[in-house]
Amino acid sequence: MGLPVRAALVQAVGGPFLLDEVELDGPGVGELRVRVTASGICHTDLTYRAGAGRFPFPAVLGHEGAGVVEAVGEGVTGFEPGDAVVLSYYSCRACGTCERGHPAYCERGYAGNFSGARPDGSFPMRWRGAPIRSGFFHQSSFATHVLAHQHNAVKVDRKAPLELLAPLGCGFQTGAGAVLEAFKLQAGQQLAVFGVGAVGLAAVMAARVAGAASILAVDLDAGRLELARELGATDTYLAAEPELTKTMLKRTRGGVDFALECVGIPQVLRQAFEVTRPLGTCGLLGLPSPEASEVTLSMTRLLYGKRLVGIIEGDADPKTFIPRMVALHAEGRFPLEKLSRSYDFEAINDAVHDMEARTVIKPVLRMHGGSTR
Repeated sequence: MGLPVRAALVQAVGGPFLLDEVELDGPGVGELRVRVTASGICHTDLTYRAGAGRFPFPAVLGHEGAGVVEAVGEGVTGFEPGDAVVLSYYSCRACGTCERGHPAYCERGYAGNFSGARPDGSFPMRWRGAPIRSGFFHQSSFATHVLAHQHNAVKVDRKAPLELLAPLGCGFQTGAGAVLEAFKLQAGQQLAVFGVGAVGLAAVMAARVAGAASILAVDLDAGRLELARELGATDTYLAAEPELTKTMLKRTRGGVDFALECVGIPQVLRQAFEVTRPLGTCGLLGLPSPEASEVTLSMTRLLYGKRLVGIIEGDADPKTFIPRMVALHAEGRFPLEKLSRSYDFEAINDAVHDMEARTVIKPVLRMHGGSTR
């Protein structure tokens, strides 16, 4: 008999979230049972709800959880009941890619993150007596309690504001990590960010931390561009502005050192690549739809030393990078509170609606009560 917990299930492709009781297994080898305090909602969750994962429903999604450890399984080291943790992506910590310091590209990462199951293929939760996909990013954090693995849990101070820190596990780590870890942007360099949602705004904040000379932000929404300026952008542009590429090239005297595409649209990636200077680097962060996942670029411009790279999770190791972001927040240099809005768990469908309507940057679910603000 498993532990009765409450979870938000997706029953069919594109369907609403249904809150219901499920049974959660006890922690297995290397696992932690975590009482979830809060969980961010990420674009990836909504993409998989729409069928991107092609796995059978019902399923429990969610992969930006934070909470308190209640129990630990065999072989767990470094964690004990009562520890506060932020949950991130799973990596095996043992393959060649992990050992080279790039766990975001773990050779076992797909099974541990995107299959909806544990790496061994089993499911932590049962609904109405049947196993359901409930190991998304080895957490499925749209639930009051989850099983995480010691490899994707990061210990933080027990008094830490978990509601604010939860989105560090994916979205904010992706944007900030791209700037500070993948690009290793240096003071005086220039960055262009295309799409200033949660990921793009985290990149803007990270670029300011790094001392970028110019931070150019592009978006469809004037309100988001205003927030980008508040967070450190030096120049902002509406995406529909005529001759946008020429304007940005003129402003930067030939292009930026680094550009980030954060929306997953081929035409936007082309723009980001075009405003990258020779010997500069353009990074792809946005998750494209299956129907629009190919892009055409100038081979001639590639010859001028430009690089185009895909970046997963900011190429950051959460074990070291999340504590770095927590410290920056404590110093007032990474103001997470400007990006998030809290919702009761029962209002998950309202939170998703607001996210899709672009009236909220980062919705965060509070799992155990509290009013929406």
